[in-house]
Amino acid sequence: MAFRDVNARRHIGLQQLSSLALAGRTLLGPMKSYKFIVDESTNQSTLICSAVRLIESLDLTSAAGQLLNETIQAQNKEFKTGMSTLLFLTGAWSNAALECLQQNVPVSAIVSVMSEGLNSCCERVQCLQVSTHDVNKELCSSSVRPNTFTSKTCQTGRDSLLNPQSFLYFQKDIFAPEKVIPINSCSHQEDDCNFNKCLVSPLADFGSITSLVKPVGDKSTSVISGSGVIASSCNKQKLTYSRYFSALGESHFSSQRGNFQGYLSGQSADPCECYGLGHLAMTLSHGNQTSMKLLQSIVAYQQERAECSGSSQINIAEIVTCCLLGLPESYSCVSPGFVTLVSPEQATVIKYFEDKALRILLMDGDLTERYRHLGFNRPCNVRTILEHPSLQEGRAGDLWLSSTLDILISFGVNLVLVKGNVCKNLMERCIANSILVIGSVTGDVLCAFGEVTSAQPVTYLTQLNASCVGSGAQAELWKARDGRAMDLGELVPVRIKVQGIPLLTAVLTTTVASKMQLIEDQFWTLVYRLHHALNDEKVFLGGGAVELLCLSHIQMLAEQPLQPANKDAVKEFHSPWLAASVTEYKSVVLQALASGWKQYLSVVMCNTAKAASELEACTLVDHHLKKAADCGSPSAYILKEFRRGDLLRGGSGPFTDHGEGLKVYDNVTAKTEAWRRALDLVLLVLQTDAEIITGPKRNQLLNSHVSSEFMFL
Repeated sequence: MAFRDVNARRHIGLQQLSSLALAGRTLLGPMKSYKFIVDESTNQSTLICSAVRLIESLDLTSAAGQLLNETIQAQNKEFKTGMSTLLFLTGAWSNAALECLQQNVPVSAIVSVMSEGLNSCCERVQCLQVSTHDVNKELCSSSVRPNTFTSKTCQTGRDSLLNPQSFLYFQKDIFAPEKVIPINSCSHQEDDCNFNKCLVSPLADFGSITSLVKPVGDKSTSVISGSGVIASSCNKQKLTYSRYFSALGESHFSSQRGNFQGYLSGQSADPCECYGLGHLAMTLSHGNQTSMKLLQSIVAYQQERAECSGSSQINIAEIVTCCLLGLPESYSCVSPGFVTLVSPEQATVIKYFEDKALRILLMDGDLTERYRHLGFNRPCNVRTILEHPSLQEGRAGDLWLSSTLDILISFGVNLVLVKGNVCKNLMERCIANSILVIGSVTGDVLCAFGEVTSAQPVTYLTQLNASCVGSGAQAELWKARDGRAMDLGELVPVRIKVQGIPLLTAVLTTTVASKMQLIEDQFWTLVYRLHHALNDEKVFLGGGAVELLCLSHIQMLAEQPLQPANKDAVKEFHSPWLAASVTEYKSVVLQALASGWKQYLSVVMCNTAKAASELEACTLVDHHLKKAADCGSPSAYILKEFRRGDLLRGGSGPFTDHGEGLKVYDNVTAKTEAWRRALDLVLLVLQTDAEIITGPKRNQLLNSHVSSEFMFL
């Protein structure tokens, strides 16, 4: 026998969810506010700007808090986006459930109506889905270009995604010598010279630019300044002799695999077919200019490698990040190859290897004496006397170090990439013998190097043979846009490259240590938004359009209650015995559910400065709801306002300064899953919030003064 506490005043779990979600209100929308999480015991603080980092930083001791953390982590693991929406709606719908309980609405009715209401919303908003192909086609045919984020910047030709004016760091020999004056000269005639060191710097438009590509015979004048580029005849004359817009077959770039060729060489002469993903990345960036330009560079390079074959996918396995602390954010860029951080001692080995082809070894595990692969079974008839001898005191440890080093030297290995950890003593001996060992390398990086160097990963060095060692790798110190090698103190950035490797490293820089994690999170969020949009092959209208339609739809349902116990009610809620109570309380529950959508829209508007207060935001939302209802078709009204760019527009926003209304889109699956997970969590806590009491004390509880707060299950 068990009992449940059904006192409407006691739902601690829902109250805890509401309190935790309240801390993340400023994280909703494109213009998030930074928060400091302070540890009172140590007085240390952490800067966060996402729901994931917020929940990770909090000390969650309650069961509801743990469930919230698991839900957000699941959303982050699968989609890398939508966590702030999940967190906010969890709090909003927790308050909605508490409001229903205060009005004595049965828990069963709350669960049924809210679940069916959200399902109805998900079906209703399908009309606001747009295929990615249509989005690309519309953006390519409109005047909105990927450099829309750059005010006062000249748009030359049909597309300026790869316009040199957006480059802050010109690469060695990346430009044809007769067409441009490069900042640096290339000393190595190799594949890497065509796409060297860094592809693009995202903040180029805010710095000085020292060279400008101009078509042959172009007599227009240009004035280049730190605030941007002002040119005459912008948007009028087409680049006919630029390497980007030349006729087919005129590319000066090598045809070798991995070279950065002319962007019209290939199957299509329409640049929009190649740059479509760049357009889509712009609409999904939600105002994050730095990450957008980095991703556009990556997309352009990956599509060029595919020779504009029409592939509508982005290969995330070919993208890695390297965080450099101590450099300005304007140094952020995309570098071909693998950029990582090593110790100054390892950097001396790299200087020795400069301009030399290296023999590379890939280790799929730890490079330590104690390492054993997953699933390793020790022999049952062997007795272990000493399992982990000291590497400094025992001769066994010295023997392993010596034999390991002998194996590497005998096969002529210069570079070792290890997936796991590396023995410190072995690292020191390798440095002394001019062997570079880099640990903690991801599996995708190992695969990329294995494909182009013919190296085969091994788990133990005893498995090594000549066919496992690859060749053709090169190592060098990573150089910033001004051509200087960076020494960041304890760590030095280096670059491992191979001719034809598809791997690209997004080098993320900042001088503020607490922002490093934020910048990396924002970059990966945008990468996965584009990835999921391509997988779904469709996107939602953004800017609050979907949530506004949900709000309008739920309010319409609430105003049309079902007749008591009629057949429609039984059919809709799939529970004949709940039909009567559900019908009675349906309007109340739906209004509470709608309040969550309304709070969502008002908070987003306040966070983006489109409304001075939540009251003003709610007034604007009500105004749109009334106009949508008067229109007769809320979806048609919302679609019309979205195309005009007037939907929920108030004051300034992240795109207000860019003249032409930039349309914003959202992921379909990630958004709807965030809704479902938020409501599922609320309803789970609602149904389990009451304490389940069993055991010999049940009779004592029944006879106590609180017995009225319990009932038989």
